[in-house]
Amino acid sequence: MTAVEQNGHRKLSLYFPEEMIGEIQNHASRLDRSLSWVLQRAWKISRDRIRLLPGTNDLPGWRPPSERAPK
Repeated sequence: MTAVEQNGHRKLSLYFPEEMIGEIQNHASRLDRSLSWVLQRAWKISRDRIRLLPGTNDLPGWRPPSERAPK
């Protein structure tokens, strides 16, 4: 078992706009925390609101390509 598997952490690359990264870094510095910590807290705080966002299948008039009329 690797160290990653033992502690439940996993490395992942995410891409953010430069301006957003700067803002997150500023908050991390202000809070004396890591970027990872700030993003984890942001997720924990906002996940219930994100869960309420409609998925693409929930948008009015949306149908999967297989159900659309041919052009």
